[in-house]
Amino acid sequence: MNGSEEKEIVLIPLDKITIVNPRDRGKKKYRQIVNSIANIGLKKPITVTPKPSLKGEYLLVCGQGRYEAFDELGESEIPAIVIDVPEEKLLLMSLVENLARRNPSCLEMVHKIGTLKEQGYTFAEIAKKTDLNVSYVRGIVKLIERGEERLVMAVERGQIPVSVAVTIAVADDHDIQRALTEAYESNDLRGKKLLAARRLIEKRQTDGKSLRGAPKRTNSAVSGKKLLQAYQAESNKQRLVVQKSKLCETRLLFVVSAIRQLIEDRRFLDLLRSEGLDTMPAYLVSELSNRKGLS
Repeated sequence: MNGSEEKEIVLIPLDKITIVNPRDRGKKKYRQIVNSIANIGLKKPITVTPKPSLKGEYLLVCGQGRYEAFDELGESEIPAIVIDVPEEKLLLMSLVENLARRNPSCLEMVHKIGTLKEQGYTFAEIAKKTDLNVSYVRGIVKLIERGEERLVMAVERGQIPVSVAVTIAVADDHDIQRALTEAYESNDLRGKKLLAARRLIEKRQTDGKSLRGAPKRTNSAVSGKKLLQAYQAESNKQRLVVQKSKLCETRLLFVVSAIRQLIEDRRFLDLLRSEGLDTMPAYLVSELSNRKGLS
């Protein structure tokens, strides 16, 4: 810490700190905190305030996960910043601190991965230090190097698998559609996740890789450059229409794949015949025959 907001960091015994606003934490997230502190060390001190009635005793304002991780690792003291907080504001501050740290945590992890890679660590070493899968780290680094902020965010939010995100970053439209189909058939992308992936692809096509908005254009006289920009913008719209048509084609492929699995079930066929529903559109018959011939 530096600047005018710099505060003294002191070592405080763990048994002198009381958690006033305990909250449950996911086991995976907690394990990441423990492993990170064990491998890298504590990056940010906890925040405490003195107990009004007991000298040398403190109440925890922020840092429950770090406090519990130090306790599990067998440490007796923890670095802390001491601030003076009125008792009536302590609970509110603790809640605000916890909520404020939930959203940036994924981005902090991505930043940490990128920094470690720049420092020369291997993928295996980064995976060990961050308690993540090696293939996940490799994919995230590739996305970071290509400036794929939008895809990185989607991966961290659990919207798409990192393997699909890397394919989107490096492949053409045909390979993207194939990756979506394979993710659907392997049950990695279904329902809302599949729709979110399609919207993400469209958003990336129109708004680019970065999460930052494009700069606003200033009004000026019409020029050849502006005409070219208008033409390119219209071309982008046309490509988006083509992209949407390919997504529709992908949906039809999913339908064909599902129907093919159903008609291989003899009991299902018997049920259809008993209800007089043993015919289907010629397009489906043709597609099923073609796919069967290819398999």
